[in-house]
Amino acid sequence: MDELIKLLHEGGYSCVIRREEIRTFTQRGVADLYDLLNREPEFLHGAQVADKVIGKAAAALMVLGGVREIYTDIISEPALAVLKQADIKVACAQVVSRIRNRSRTGWCPLETICYEVESPEDMYYDSGFCGKDEGRFICQRIVGEYFHLKLLVSVP
Repeated sequence: MDELIKLLHEGGYSCVIRREEIRTFTQRGVADLYDLLNREPEFLHGAQVADKVIGKAAAALMVLGGVREIYTDIISEPALAVLKQADIKVACAQVVSRIRNRSRTGWCPLETICYEVESPEDMYYDSGFCGKDEGRFICQRIVGEYFHLKLLVSVP
């Protein structure tokens, strides 16, 4: 794990994941985890992850992907609870009550939407953000909502 943490910080990556090979990622938010879960779920299964910030939505993606060990600089209390309930080994530098948005004017939209949802499976199937028939993870809709909210805020 030390190698992943060093690479995370020295390389300026948002996320570093090892499962047989090491891959680095640079997208913001949950985008890389979401893409992996939907395109290469086998890469997440049993993987070690070093990430800069983990909120509840990211934690749910990691649980559903079968990640086995995580290091993060910052993790929210709800995310930590989800990961501990799934018996995923977690090490972190700082635990916060909730993840703040990028402009630091409020809570992260993903953290807010997922806040009261109890399990990753509920987020996936029962939340109302994404139905079973669509066959997509809740975060696709959440990410869509986030960009929609961002657009609404940026329009005069």
